[in-house]
Amino acid sequence: MPVTRAVITAGGRGTRQFPATASLQKEMIPLVDCDGLCKPTLQLVAEEALQSGVEQICIVTAPGGERVLQRHFRELEEEERARLANKPEALEQAQRLAEMQGAISYVLQPEPLGFGDAVLCAREFIGHQPFLLLLGDHVYLSGEERRCARQLLDVWDRYHCPVSGVARTPAAQLHLFGTVAGEPVPEVPGLYEAHEFQEKPSLEYAREHLRTPGLSEDSYLCFLGMHVLTPAIFDCLEAQREQGQRERGEFQLTTAQELLRQRGRYLAAEVCGSRHDMGTPEGLVETQVALALRSPYASVVRQASQEADQQCE
Repeated sequence: MPVTRAVITAGGRGTRQFPATASLQKEMIPLVDCDGLCKPTLQLVAEEALQSGVEQICIVTAPGGERVLQRHFRELEEEERARLANKPEALEQAQRLAEMQGAISYVLQPEPLGFGDAVLCAREFIGHQPFLLLLGDHVYLSGEERRCARQLLDVWDRYHCPVSGVARTPAAQLHLFGTVAGEPVPEVPGLYEAHEFQEKPSLEYAREHLRTPGLSEDSYLCFLGMHVLTPAIFDCLEAQREQGQRERGEFQLTTAQELLRQRGRYLAAEVCGSRHDMGTPEGLVETQVALALRSPYASVVRQASQEADQQCE
C-alpha cells in the first residue's frame, strides 16, 4: 500500500522564539524559500509532503491554532483578489494555497503532552493506513533530485515496514536527538536494521548500547524528525499512555517507536540531504541562510557576509 497521508505536528508553544511567538505561531514564522518566495515555515513542510507524493495532510495544532492556519491555506476573498489583480505572480501563489487547502485537515491537541501525544491525536485521520510523519518546524534540503521525504517513502515502497530517516551525528550532539542502534542491511548502502531506539541518550549509554557497525568511533545514527510509520504505532502510544510512561511530563514518540520495533521489522535510512530546525533563534538563522544560499538571493547573502567580515577587521 503506498503512503498517501501525512501528519505534521505543529502544536508547540514556541517559547524559545518568544517574543515573536507572542503574536505569531512558531510554525508560521516566515522564511525565504529556495524559489525566492517568502512563505511561513509550515508551508515549506506541507510542500515537502505534497511534492513527495502525499495526497492528504493532517496538521496537529493547539486549540486556536487551526484558525491561524486556515486563514493561510485558503482561497482569496474577492476583495483580496482585486487588490492583487495586477500581480499575476501573487495570484498564482494564491491559487496554490487554495489547492493546498483541499489537501489539509486539522486536529487539535488539547494539552501540550509531548510529541507522542500529538501523533496519537491523528489516529482517526490515519485510520488503518501507513503515514509520513513530519515536524512543523523542521525544513529539509535534499542533496539529490528526490525530496528527502520521497527518499524515505521509496524505502517504504520497497520494504513495507516502518522506517525512520537518520543522519550520522557526532557524539557531542547526542543529547539533542533520538538515537538509533542499527545493523547495516547487506548491499544496500545507508540502510540499517534498527536494533534499539533511545531518546537523547547519555554518551556512556550510547557507547555501550548504540554503536552501529561501519560508523566512526565518534559517530552515531540520530533521527532527522522524519518517519514513515504503520498504524500499529497508535497501539504502542496507547499502551504508553495507559502505563503512564512519561519523560519530563511528556509522552515521547521514541518510547512508542521502540515498542513498535520490538514487534516487527523497523528500518533506519540515511537521507541524502540536511535537516534544519528553525525552532530556536540560532536554528532560525541557520535555516534561513541554508535556504537563501540555494535561492536567487545567494549572492546577496555572500556579499552581506563579506561586508560584515570587513567591518569587523
